[in-house]
Amino acid sequence: MSKTSEPSNDFFNDVYDVVRLIPQGHATSYGAIARYLGASRSSRMVGWAMNASHRLQDIPAHRVLNRNGVLTGKHHFTASDDMQRLLESEGIVVVNDQIQNWKEVFWDPSVALQLP
Repeated sequence: MSKTSEPSNDFFNDVYDVVRLIPQGHATSYGAIARYLGASRSSRMVGWAMNASHRLQDIPAHRVLNRNGVLTGKHHFTASDDMQRLLESEGIVVVNDQIQNWKEVFWDPSVALQLP
């Protein structure tokens, strides 16, 4: 973070690049993205990036949740049920704001995006 406490645009763009790669029908966590980017203690900053992403058209922010598969970012969508509706449209089962088969749905960028 810069001296002005403003998040780095480069970091946000790196987050967005990862989020664009999450396959339909899968989701990941703020922490998994932070670890992939080499900033394991920056999951909150990934959350800030997701909050800011709603002004962009090509960021599937609904696919980024907390480490337990809970829809903690749902209040940043236009309607409170938008995040759940988008996940369900991809075949993901959500009950009480939590993905039910989180282990099967979870997409780990550190594994999926490994260099050969």
